[in-house]
Amino acid sequence: MKIVISGLGIIGGSYAKAIKKYTEHTVIGINRSKEPIELALECGAIDREGTAEDLRDADMLILGTYPKAAVEFIEKNGEYINKDCIVTDTCGIKSEICGNMVNLSDKFGFTFVGTHPMAGKEVNGFSASDADLFQGASCIIVPCKAKRKSVEAVTNFVTSIGFTQTPVVTPKVHDRMIAFTSQLPHALACAYVLSPVCRNHKGFSAGSYRDVSRVAKINAELWTELFLENKAPLLSELDTLIDNLSRIRNSIANEDGQSLYRQLKAGRTVKEELNE
Repeated sequence: MKIVISGLGIIGGSYAKAIKKYTEHTVIGINRSKEPIELALECGAIDREGTAEDLRDADMLILGTYPKAAVEFIEKNGEYINKDCIVTDTCGIKSEICGNMVNLSDKFGFTFVGTHPMAGKEVNGFSASDADLFQGASCIIVPCKAKRKSVEAVTNFVTSIGFTQTPVVTPKVHDRMIAFTSQLPHALACAYVLSPVCRNHKGFSAGSYRDVSRVAKINAELWTELFLENKAPLLSELDTLIDNLSRIRNSIANEDGQSLYRQLKAGRTVKEELNE
Protein backbone atom coordinates (compact mmCIF):
# COMPACT_ATOMS: atom_id res chain seq x y z
CA MET A 1 0.00 0.00 0.00
CA LYS A 2 0.87 3.64 -0.25
CA ILE A 3 0.37 4.98 3.27
CA VAL A 4 0.38 8.67 4.14
CA ILE A 5 0.99 9.61 7.77
CA SER A 6 0.02 13.11 8.89
CA GLY A 7 1.79 13.95 12.14
CA LEU A 8 5.14 12.39 13.00
CA GLY A 9 5.13 12.58 16.78
CA ILE A 10 5.72 9.57 18.98
CA ILE A 11 2.70 7.65 17.66
CA GLY A 12 2.84 8.70 14.01
CA GLY A 13 6.59 8.23 14.02
CA SER A 14 6.27 4.79 15.59
CA TYR A 15 3.70 3.84 12.96
CA ALA A 16 6.13 4.92 10.24
CA LYS A 17 9.04 2.99 11.73
CA ALA A 18 6.94 -0.12 12.35
CA ILE A 19 5.54 -0.08 8.81
CA LYS A 20 9.02 0.12 7.32
CA LYS A 21 10.35 -2.59 9.65
CA TYR A 22 7.54 -5.12 9.38
CA THR A 23 5.87 -4.53 5.99
CA GLU A 24 6.65 -3.65 2.38
CA HIS A 25 4.37 -0.61 2.28
CA THR A 26 5.51 2.81 1.06
CA VAL A 27 5.32 5.52 3.73
CA ILE A 28 4.84 9.20 2.93
CA GLY A 29 5.21 11.69 5.80
CA ILE A 30 3.46 15.00 6.33
CA ASN A 31 4.23 17.24 9.30
CA ARG A 32 3.77 20.92 10.09
CA SER A 33 7.36 21.38 11.29
CA LYS A 34 10.37 20.23 9.28
CA GLU A 35 12.54 18.62 11.96
CA PRO A 36 10.48 15.40 12.33
CA ILE A 37 10.45 15.03 8.54
CA GLU A 38 14.23 15.39 8.41
CA LEU A 39 14.71 12.88 11.23
CA ALA A 40 12.29 10.43 9.61
CA LEU A 41 14.07 10.65 6.28
CA GLU A 42 17.45 10.25 7.93
CA CYS A 43 16.51 7.01 9.72
CA GLY A 44 14.43 5.62 6.85
CA ALA A 45 11.07 5.79 8.63
CA ILE A 46 9.49 7.46 5.58
CA ASP A 47 10.27 7.14 1.90
CA ARG A 48 9.74 10.84 1.29
CA GLU A 49 7.96 13.95 2.45
CA GLY A 50 4.47 14.29 1.07
CA THR A 51 1.90 16.91 0.17
CA ALA A 52 -1.87 16.92 -0.18
CA GLU A 53 -1.38 15.68 -3.76
CA ASP A 54 -0.21 12.33 -2.37
CA LEU A 55 -3.69 11.75 -1.02
CA ARG A 56 -5.03 11.33 -4.55
CA ASP A 57 -3.63 7.80 -4.82
CA ALA A 58 -3.08 6.89 -1.16
CA ASP A 59 -4.48 3.57 0.03
CA MET A 60 -4.47 4.64 3.67
CA LEU A 61 -4.17 7.92 5.55
CA ILE A 62 -3.12 7.74 9.20
CA LEU A 63 -3.84 10.84 11.28
CA GLY A 64 -1.21 10.91 14.02
CA THR A 65 -2.24 14.29 15.43
CA TYR A 66 -4.40 15.68 18.23
CA PRO A 67 -8.17 15.27 17.66
CA LYS A 68 -8.87 18.86 16.59
CA ALA A 69 -5.82 18.93 14.32
CA ALA A 70 -6.94 15.66 12.72
CA VAL A 71 -10.36 17.09 11.88
CA GLU A 72 -8.80 20.32 10.60
CA PHE A 73 -6.45 18.37 8.33
CA ILE A 74 -9.37 16.57 6.68
CA GLU A 75 -11.42 19.76 6.38
CA LYS A 76 -8.49 21.39 4.60
CA ASN A 77 -7.39 18.45 2.43
CA GLY A 78 -10.45 16.23 2.10
CA GLU A 79 -10.96 17.11 -1.56
CA TYR A 80 -7.64 15.45 -2.40
CA ILE A 81 -8.47 12.09 -0.75
CA ASN A 82 -9.45 9.41 -3.24
CA LYS A 83 -12.65 7.50 -2.64
CA ASP A 84 -10.88 4.15 -2.16
CA CYS A 85 -8.69 5.50 0.64
CA ILE A 86 -9.20 4.36 4.23
CA VAL A 87 -8.64 7.15 6.73
CA THR A 88 -7.85 6.21 10.31
CA ASP A 89 -6.81 8.17 13.38
CA THR A 90 -4.84 7.50 16.57
CA CYS A 91 -6.82 9.70 18.96
CA GLY A 92 -7.59 8.83 22.57
CA ILE A 93 -11.24 9.88 22.38
CA LYS A 94 -13.78 8.72 19.83
CA SER A 95 -17.35 10.07 20.18
CA GLU A 96 -16.58 13.57 18.96
CA ILE A 97 -14.00 12.71 16.32
CA CYS A 98 -16.12 9.88 14.91
CA GLY A 99 -19.06 12.22 14.49
CA ASN A 100 -16.91 14.77 12.70
CA MET A 101 -15.12 12.20 10.55
CA VAL A 102 -18.29 10.43 9.46
CA ASN A 103 -19.68 13.76 8.29
CA LEU A 104 -16.46 14.54 6.45
CA SER A 105 -16.33 11.06 4.88
CA ASP A 106 -19.87 11.57 3.61
CA LYS A 107 -18.81 14.91 2.16
CA PHE A 108 -15.57 13.79 0.50
CA GLY A 109 -16.28 10.11 -0.20
CA PHE A 110 -13.51 8.29 1.69
CA THR A 111 -13.96 5.63 4.40
CA PHE A 112 -13.14 6.36 8.04
CA VAL A 113 -12.28 3.70 10.61
CA GLY A 114 -11.33 4.98 14.05
CA THR A 115 -8.46 3.39 15.97
CA HIS A 116 -6.79 3.98 19.32
CA PRO A 117 -3.36 2.39 19.78
CA MET A 118 -2.96 1.59 23.47
CA ALA A 119 0.76 2.29 23.61
CA GLY A 120 2.98 5.22 24.43
CA LYS A 121 5.68 6.66 26.65
CA GLU A 122 6.06 9.53 29.09
CA VAL A 123 8.04 11.43 26.45
CA ASN A 124 6.86 12.85 23.15
CA GLY A 125 8.04 13.70 19.67
CA PHE A 126 9.55 11.77 16.79
CA SER A 127 12.79 11.19 18.69
CA ALA A 128 10.82 9.06 21.18
CA SER A 129 9.20 6.93 18.46
CA ASP A 130 9.97 3.23 18.30
CA ALA A 131 9.36 0.58 15.62
CA ASP A 132 8.52 -1.95 18.35
CA LEU A 133 6.25 0.29 20.43
CA PHE A 134 3.15 -1.67 19.38
CA GLN A 135 4.48 -5.19 19.89
CA GLY A 136 1.94 -7.11 21.96
CA ALA A 137 -0.23 -4.03 22.48
CA SER A 138 -3.95 -3.49 21.99
CA CYS A 139 -5.37 -1.35 19.21
CA ILE A 140 -9.03 -0.49 19.76
CA ILE A 141 -11.05 -0.44 16.54
CA VAL A 142 -14.04 1.90 16.31
CA PRO A 143 -15.79 1.33 12.94
CA CYS A 144 -17.80 4.59 12.93
CA LYS A 145 -20.23 3.20 10.30
CA ALA A 146 -17.48 1.77 8.07
CA LYS A 147 -18.24 -1.48 6.23
CA ARG A 148 -16.83 -4.79 7.46
CA LYS A 149 -14.31 -5.01 4.60
CA SER A 150 -12.70 -1.73 5.63
CA VAL A 151 -12.70 -2.67 9.31
CA GLU A 152 -11.01 -5.96 8.45
CA ALA A 153 -8.43 -4.11 6.33
CA VAL A 154 -7.52 -1.84 9.25
CA THR A 155 -7.45 -4.79 11.65
CA ASN A 156 -5.11 -6.72 9.37
CA PHE A 157 -2.90 -3.67 8.98
CA VAL A 158 -2.46 -2.98 12.70
CA THR A 159 -1.85 -6.66 13.34
CA SER A 160 0.93 -6.61 10.74
CA ILE A 161 2.88 -4.00 12.74
CA GLY A 162 2.67 -5.75 16.09
CA PHE A 163 -0.73 -5.26 17.73
CA THR A 164 -2.08 -8.50 19.17
CA GLN A 165 -5.48 -7.40 20.50
CA THR A 166 -8.01 -5.56 18.35
CA PRO A 167 -11.28 -5.12 20.27
CA VAL A 168 -14.09 -3.60 18.18
CA VAL A 169 -16.37 -1.21 20.08
CA THR A 170 -18.68 1.76 19.66
CA PRO A 171 -17.45 5.31 20.33
CA LYS A 172 -19.56 5.47 23.51
CA VAL A 173 -18.11 2.25 24.95
CA HIS A 174 -14.60 3.31 24.00
CA ASP A 175 -14.83 6.69 25.69
CA ARG A 176 -16.37 5.31 28.89
CA MET A 177 -13.69 2.64 29.26
CA ILE A 178 -10.83 5.00 28.37
CA ALA A 179 -12.10 7.47 30.96
CA PHE A 180 -11.42 4.76 33.56
CA THR A 181 -8.34 2.98 32.22
CA SER A 182 -6.39 5.96 30.86
CA GLN A 183 -7.74 9.41 31.64
CA LEU A 184 -8.55 8.84 35.32
CA PRO A 185 -5.02 7.54 36.11
CA HIS A 186 -3.50 10.60 34.43
CA ALA A 187 -5.72 12.93 36.46
CA LEU A 188 -4.93 10.98 39.63
CA ALA A 189 -1.18 11.09 39.00
CA CYS A 190 -1.19 14.85 38.44
CA ALA A 191 -3.28 15.46 41.57
CA TYR A 192 -1.00 13.15 43.56
CA VAL A 193 2.28 14.90 42.70
CA LEU A 194 0.78 18.33 43.43
CA SER A 195 1.15 17.56 47.13
CA PRO A 196 3.76 19.91 48.67
CA VAL A 197 5.39 16.80 50.15
CA CYS A 198 6.20 15.41 46.69
CA ARG A 199 9.37 17.43 46.18
CA ASN A 200 10.92 15.75 49.22
CA HIS A 201 10.00 12.17 48.30
CA LYS A 202 13.54 10.94 47.51
CA GLY A 203 14.77 8.51 50.12
CA PHE A 204 11.22 7.83 51.25
CA SER A 205 9.74 6.32 48.08
CA ALA A 206 9.92 3.09 46.12
CA GLY A 207 7.53 1.20 43.84
CA SER A 208 4.28 2.64 45.16
CA TYR A 209 5.30 6.23 44.49
CA ARG A 210 6.74 5.33 41.09
CA ASP A 211 3.64 3.42 39.97
CA VAL A 212 1.15 6.09 40.99
CA SER A 213 3.15 9.09 39.76
CA ARG A 214 4.57 7.73 36.50
CA VAL A 215 2.06 9.24 34.07
CA ALA A 216 2.15 12.67 35.72
CA LYS A 217 4.89 13.46 33.19
CA ILE A 218 2.03 14.48 30.94
CA ASN A 219 1.62 16.29 27.63
CA ALA A 220 -0.57 19.01 29.14
CA GLU A 221 -1.80 20.39 25.80
CA LEU A 222 -2.93 17.01 24.49
CA TRP A 223 -4.53 15.78 27.71
CA THR A 224 -6.38 19.04 28.28
CA GLU A 225 -8.03 18.49 24.90
CA LEU A 226 -8.75 14.82 25.63
CA PHE A 227 -10.19 15.50 29.09
CA LEU A 228 -12.52 18.24 27.86
CA GLU A 229 -13.71 16.27 24.82
CA ASN A 230 -14.54 13.30 27.05
CA LYS A 231 -16.12 15.41 29.78
CA ALA A 232 -19.14 13.34 30.83
CA PRO A 233 -17.49 9.88 31.15
CA LEU A 234 -14.42 11.33 32.87
CA LEU A 235 -16.48 13.36 35.36
CA SER A 236 -18.40 10.20 36.23
CA GLU A 237 -15.18 8.30 36.96
CA LEU A 238 -13.72 11.23 38.92
CA ASP A 239 -16.88 11.39 41.04
CA THR A 240 -16.62 7.67 41.78
CA LEU A 241 -12.95 7.98 42.73
CA ILE A 242 -13.59 11.02 44.94
CA ASP A 243 -16.45 9.18 46.66
CA ASN A 244 -14.28 6.14 47.32
CA LEU A 245 -11.41 8.27 48.63
CA SER A 246 -13.85 10.17 50.85
CA ARG A 247 -15.11 6.91 52.36
CA ILE A 248 -11.56 5.83 53.18
CA ARG A 249 -10.73 9.31 54.50
CA ASN A 250 -13.82 9.39 56.72
CA SER A 251 -13.11 5.92 58.10
CA ILE A 252 -9.63 7.08 59.11
CA ALA A 253 -10.93 10.37 60.57
CA ASN A 254 -13.54 8.50 62.62
CA GLU A 255 -11.06 5.79 63.62
CA ASP A 256 -13.51 3.25 62.21
CA GLY A 257 -11.19 0.30 61.73
CA GLN A 258 -13.91 -2.11 60.65
CA SER A 259 -15.13 0.16 57.86
CA LEU A 260 -11.58 0.89 56.73
CA TYR A 261 -10.73 -2.82 56.71
CA ARG A 262 -13.80 -3.64 54.59
CA GLN A 263 -12.90 -1.02 51.99
CA LEU A 264 -9.26 -2.05 51.74
CA LYS A 265 -10.19 -5.72 51.55
CA ALA A 266 -12.79 -4.99 48.86
CA GLY A 267 -10.09 -3.34 46.74
CA ARG A 268 -7.76 -6.31 47.13
CA THR A 269 -10.59 -8.72 46.27
CA VAL A 270 -11.25 -6.93 42.97
CA LYS A 271 -7.57 -7.21 41.97
CA GLU A 272 -7.43 -10.87 42.95
CA GLU A 273 -10.57 -11.68 40.97
CA LEU A 274 -9.00 -10.04 37.94
CA ASN A 275 -5.88 -12.21 38.43
CA GLU A 276 -3.65 -9.14 38.20
